[in-house]
Amino acid sequence: MMNLKELMLFCLFILIFLFGMYLLRSGLFNLSGKRMNEALKSITDKPWKGFLAGTFITGILQSSSAVTVMTVGLVSAGSMGFQQSIGIILGSNIGTTVTAEFMTFPLEKGIVPGAIIGAVLILFSHYYLRSIGFIIFGLSSIFSAIEGFKSLAIPLSSYKYFSTIMNEMEQHLFIALVVGAILTAIIHSSSATIGICMGFLASGDLSVQSSISIMLGANIGTCVTAYLASVGAGKEAKLTSYAHIWLNLLGAIFFFPFIGQLEAAAAFLTEVKSVQLAHASVIYNVICSSVMLPFSAVFSKFLIKMHGRE
Repeated sequence: MMNLKELMLFCLFILIFLFGMYLLRSGLFNLSGKRMNEALKSITDKPWKGFLAGTFITGILQSSSAVTVMTVGLVSAGSMGFQQSIGIILGSNIGTTVTAEFMTFPLEKGIVPGAIIGAVLILFSHYYLRSIGFIIFGLSSIFSAIEGFKSLAIPLSSYKYFSTIMNEMEQHLFIALVVGAILTAIIHSSSATIGICMGFLASGDLSVQSSISIMLGANIGTCVTAYLASVGAGKEAKLTSYAHIWLNLLGAIFFFPFIGQLEAAAAFLTEVKSVQLAHASVIYNVICSSVMLPFSAVFSKFLIKMHGRE
């Protein structure tokens, strides 16, 4: 049975990662959130404009969930229709891959100095200095959590229950997809799920194919946040959350048989496994969103037919 110490440390590292993401997003949102919200409001006529805005804003705010929740809120308030929101959602799926790519940077040596500098800046009352402090301290927390996942990979793999799950995911990629969806739905962060995968990839306890499958599931699991944001809102807002769910579900279904090809494409770009996972996430989301963008109008009609419209 898994040692209580390792289990508590694993949960602690997840909390540290989520805390780091919260600080990072808070700092970035403080610096640019209001302008980003106004930018989203102005996207009302062309899906491609929403696509570009969703990609850019998510890349800045480092959270597709935050952008999707903002979009659901705007739709609920009547600032835009759900048809216009589809382009933003497609773009946000691409923009969120920036986080995975950034997590592959070799910044381990800067964790402690970054945490100290960030903590000092947070103590300042100046708005921008505090926001920068949140960003730096948040990044340090994220990289420290990833290092923690790496350190836990070996002791965790020695436990029968854990090794059984890992073996099942290696032999049955669908199980890995389900694990990715459930874990992300629980912790509300696909980035944290990918960060955990990177830790086990670095230790050799997880293959790239299994990690890609978990990533596909994580894209589905992250839809829970947007759906919860739409509860109690109007029908248009609910349709926006349904669009998010269907887009990620259909993308995972389509790509699941081609995980091997996705791994090969990522391996062609780099030999580092953790970077392969980040690249695979980019390739997957870019293809899915780019293919779906020209069919935004057809897709919106499909959603109305499936879920109705008041």
